[in-house]
Amino acid sequence: MKAASDDQLGFAPDDDAPIRYMQRTRDYYAAIGYATPYRWAHFVEAPFQPLTKPLAQSRVALITTAAPFDPARGDQGPGAKYNGGAKFYTVYDGDTSRDHDVRISHIAYDRVHSRADDSGSWFPLPQLRRLASERRIGEVAPRFFGAPTNRSHRVTIETDAPEILARCKADNVDAAVLVPNCPVCHQTISLVARHLEANGISTVVMGCAKDIVEHAAVPRFLFSDFPLGNSAGKPHDPASQALTLELALRVLETAPGPQTTVQSPQRWSADAAWKRDYSNASALSADELARLRREFDAQKEIARGLRESAA
Repeated sequence: MKAASDDQLGFAPDDDAPIRYMQRTRDYYAAIGYATPYRWAHFVEAPFQPLTKPLAQSRVALITTAAPFDPARGDQGPGAKYNGGAKFYTVYDGDTSRDHDVRISHIAYDRVHSRADDSGSWFPLPQLRRLASERRIGEVAPRFFGAPTNRSHRVTIETDAPEILARCKADNVDAAVLVPNCPVCHQTISLVARHLEANGISTVVMGCAKDIVEHAAVPRFLFSDFPLGNSAGKPHDPASQALTLELALRVLETAPGPQTTVQSPQRWSADAAWKRDYSNASALSADELARLRREFDAQKEIARGLRESAA
């Protein structure tokens, strides 16, 4: 008897699965000449703090890895190249009662399939304010917090996460929504979520890098299978952004225990070819890899200068 084809069985293509970002980035950096593979944060258990009051009575904070726009720091506009000069290295906060121009040119989001021209895709503050006005949440915390995208696990765990916790405690935060962008952002945000949860604040991570977040073992995770830079929903699609945040809040309310992952039913597009492009060294020529190494080294020098001046 002839075997049924994938089409007849309704199977999806084998590559229409979440991108394995840890392996993809290891392969990419090895291809451009970095011999020592990065060690991603790994835990097998996660802390878990159930909500202490109904969400409609809770004060909810937003934590982001986006950076405040500074026109003196080079191109940070839609489609801008990776801009190490726009990085920040200490926790910052902002008044949630007003709008903010926060951007993601300083990190490695998907620049092939996203232009980063709608901050609603990575900064759901307006959506949170809407939900507060509708009494879906009690209120938005008076400040949102910026978490530095730090490759150093120690700095994130010992410096940045405790600082964010202290500011959350000062604002009497009950729960936090954390929104990463690049691969390292997902690790940073995961470590911050773990620290908040271990100290009495319920959390949910909204992200696009499933393997990184689950490797770090977070309490609650809403996974959107979208290109990096779109953790809060599709750009220029308010319905997608509203649904993404609502799904995250449902996970926050209903997760039965730690390491709960829920996948959004939304698809980026009918064609999953975009998953083959991000940092795919096998698709690049030797000349392209050499050019990327030069560009990366140059951005590292810019970032090193900023980091030293911030110290």
